[in-house]
Amino acid sequence: MKFSSAAADVFVPDGRPVAAALARTTHLCLAAHQDDIEIMAYHGIAECHGRRDRWFTGVVLTDGSGSPRAGKFANYSDEQMKAVRRAEQRRAARIGGYSAVIQLAHPSTVVKSGNSAAVRGDLAALLAACSAKIVYLHNPADKHDTHVAVSLRCLEALRALPAAKRPKQVLGCEVWRNLDWLVDRDKVLLDDSAHPALAAKLIGVFQSQIAGGKRYDRAIAGRRLANATFHTSHATDEASAVTWAMDLTPLVRDPKLSVEKHTLAHLDRLRTDVAARLKKFK
Repeated sequence: MKFSSAAADVFVPDGRPVAAALARTTHLCLAAHQDDIEIMAYHGIAECHGRRDRWFTGVVLTDGSGSPRAGKFANYSDEQMKAVRRAEQRRAARIGGYSAVIQLAHPSTVVKSGNSAAVRGDLAALLAACSAKIVYLHNPADKHDTHVAVSLRCLEALRALPAAKRPKQVLGCEVWRNLDWLVDRDKVLLDDSAHPALAAKLIGVFQSQIAGGKRYDRAIAGRRLANATFHTSHATDEASAVTWAMDLTPLVRDPKLSVEKHTLAHLDRLRTDVAARLKKFK
């Protein structure tokens, strides 16, 4: 399979043909940057790990050139950083036993522009080649501009699929804005409790970020634990690690629905919930 960027990188850990690796994919993550996959879609990685009836594929849309850097990476050029991050993502795919990892290597400015035929074409080719049942995206309330742009590009591509080809579930996951603010009925709980050593090892792969000044290894473990503990006040914890997600499936089932209205409705329900509780005990 050929993609629009000459720098695009395709890696299948078990050496199967790319077409076969995509065809067997049941869980698919479409993410903005290297390491976003392991933060937002660990649920899918864990569900497929060691299985032969479930397979996880990760896709990274951007080239990773704009990441902050410090320590031994402080003087790395953008080209050097892209090479390091590409290698780290391949290593994570090998450790996690992914079906494939595909890095499309688009500059984030291109993804943000919203009118790139290259981005649209790459996503269309990928989605036509696999029939994932669950797709993990960035949530549209994220505060990182590139994450929001990637989420929108991916929703556009999913909506363009024939109805029979669309996934059964599409989830918008937390990365740069937690989703613990969602009212409980809007939360989709992704139980990340399985294989804790694997979860730590996957995040630990990305030393260009961790040693470069961003302690994602500590932060993501802490957030998952906090989500699990603060999920409910009147019951003991049933999971030791949780990622929250927003259900984006209605947006794919009905392409006429407004992404903005669907997203803002979650804020409206939070406002109503807070107002009702304050009124109740006034």
